[in-house]
Amino acid sequence: MSNDPLHGVTLEKIVTDLVEALGWEEMEYRVRVNCFAVNPSVKSSLTFLRKTPWARKKVEDLWVREIFGRR
Repeated sequence: MSNDPLHGVTLEKIVTDLVEALGWEEMEYRVRVNCFAVNPSVKSSLTFLRKTPWARKKVEDLWVREIFGRR
């Protein structure tokens, strides 16, 4: 069994969980990227995050702190 909290968790699940828990505005405040600020959607966010490793890392770290850490 992996000790990695992200093991087996899709990027779509991460973004969806964060939107449900925090909302787009809070996500944009915590990770300053336009895909969370301008016409945000899960689809547009996934497209951006898959192309932008630094932003994806920040979003994954946010998920580990805010979602995984509360379980």
